[in-house]
Amino acid sequence: MGTLVVADHDNTNLSDATAKVVSAAKQLGGDVHILVAGQNCGSVADASAKLDGVTKVLLADDAIYSARLAENVAELVVGLMGDYDAVLSSATTMSKNFMPRVAALMDVAQISEIVKVEAPDTFVRPIYAGNAMQTVQSSDAKKVITVRTTTFQAVGQGGSAAVEKIAAAKDPGLSEYVGDRLSESARPQLTSAKIIISGGRGMQSGDNFKLVEAVADKLKAAVGASRAAVDAGYAANDMQVGQTGKVVAPELYIAVGISGAIQHLAGMKDSKVIVAINKDEEAPIFQVSDYGLVADLFKALPELEAELTKLGL
Repeated sequence: MGTLVVADHDNTNLSDATAKVVSAAKQLGGDVHILVAGQNCGSVADASAKLDGVTKVLLADDAIYSARLAENVAELVVGLMGDYDAVLSSATTMSKNFMPRVAALMDVAQISEIVKVEAPDTFVRPIYAGNAMQTVQSSDAKKVITVRTTTFQAVGQGGSAAVEKIAAAKDPGLSEYVGDRLSESARPQLTSAKIIISGGRGMQSGDNFKLVEAVADKLKAAVGASRAAVDAGYAANDMQVGQTGKVVAPELYIAVGISGAIQHLAGMKDSKVIVAINKDEEAPIFQVSDYGLVADLFKALPELEAELTKLGL
């Protein structure tokens, strides 16, 4: 029958993650349709229609989807699954909220954070903080899958899928939207940034993160942190990179004062180029880094900022 991809968006812009989920969906075979559920989100539907390989976009534009509450979105997705073999979404916070509910309502097992499609019923996913890969085969007639988008290439533009408006599902009335408290930053988001510089326990204090931020501003990079730095109060929770934080795969990842605990490596080891700065030459981070600098970060970072300034950055 085909595959349904649930779009990740903010009612205005389509997330880059959706193009990567489409890449995974195409490997299942059959038609690929995208569901856009939101409010005043016509621009998202138009952007979805342009993705290569998408044959139809379903637009559910209704006030009950303004915040994409898990209960409301799950009701909508389950109602559509009679026409599809599988539903896919990115392994983001939003999808981790509603996809397990979809699986439960359909009485099937969710297949989480796949990194490879072996066959329409066989997938590879990481376990043990990414230290081992597990191949799973599903016998469920309907498959509910979240995709770790860092391992899939985004599909290109050039599509011309039709946009079909669909009615909203009934409101189960189980939850209501109260509000968001979001941290705002002029820097790129961690999950989509091409360059990330992260600080660890070696930063010694939150005030010292200004050294990392200064270099990040020169490189137009996002700023991350290890769990140790977050737990110590040096950085905010939404900056955490790792197994219990955000999984990233930028073109350049700079780890500063980070030892390289297994939980942190699970969140950034797929980065294209990894640079480590640490005064401990035995730090595990050097085992996965492409370039390593054994140095005092309090000297190295100001020197790096100065060199970037000389280059006009």
